Amino acid sequence: MTNSRVSLRAIGYIIFGAAMVSFTSVLVELANVGPTVSAFYRMLFGGVILLGITVIKSDRLWFGIKSLAIPFVCAFLFSMDLFFWHRSINFVGPGLATILGNMQVFFVAILAVIFLKEKLGWRLLVAIPFAVVGLFMIVRTGWGEQGGAVEMGVLYGLLTALTYALYILTLRKSQSAGYKLRFSLIPNMMWISLMSAAILGITVVIEPGAHFGIPDLQTWVALIGLGIMGQVLGWVSISKGLPHVNASVAGLALLLQPALAFGWDILFFDRPTTLLEYVGAAIVLAAIYLGATKMKK
Repeated sequence: MTNSRVSLRAIGYIIFGAAMVSFTSVLVELANVGPTVSAFYRMLFGGVILLGITVIKSDRLWFGIKSLAIPFVCAFLFSMDLFFWHRSINFVGPGLATILGNMQVFFVAILAVIFLKEKLGWRLLVAIPFAVVGLFMIVRTGWGEQGGAVEMGVLYGLLTALTYALYILTLRKSQSAGYKLRFSLIPNMMWISLMSAAILGITVVIEPGAHFGIPDLQTWVALIGLGIMGQVLGWVSISKGLPHVNASVAGLALLLQPALAFGWDILFFDRPTTLLEYVGAAIVLAAIYLGATKMKK
């Protein structure tokens, strides 16, 4: 198969995965449980389904305890990502929370400067202030109101972006060809999902007021949907496509996630949105893409 066909198929995987993940913010909003509980069930249900697929495919599940080191770091970072993101959704809604989380491209760039000694290109130097301006246009109408809810939502959203960036970098490492203890795609995501569920489950136990109860059918459907659309269809598809396309193209394809999530927020939850906020969202998305084109393989 030619490289162009491989890239086209890979882009299709990323676009499909990003579309699936865009619905997870809606499902979090529909689940009548706390943010940590919804994150726990997303990873638990997704991990169990991936375990079943792994067994059916007869993929190798174990390379020794050392083989779980990097997947465990991935699981910890993704647990923190969900912990912060689900709280951001509760404060500012699924659309803005998802846009904030996708500002991870800037944290990736900063971490690359610090740890990989890369230089910031002109794209990032332009994109970062544009993203800040666009974000201000979205949140300025609620800033200082609603008892500080918007401020907390933005803070949690930026923490989501930081932990998301660290997760992406570590996930790439776990699937790199040079990593000798590498699991194949689905077992790798299975271990990450189940270990994330364990971490989040411990958090539910110690978090005041949190419990594992699922109160109604709507919540059952939403939580199972989170596992299927987020972990099985979403992240498996994205992980399958990422190694085979240029990073700038992948960045463009992944922008479908925050764009759709912002649209779902308006469509399903009647998010009151002004023209200024639409313009701000467009600026942030454009800035994220501009920053994403910095990252070359």
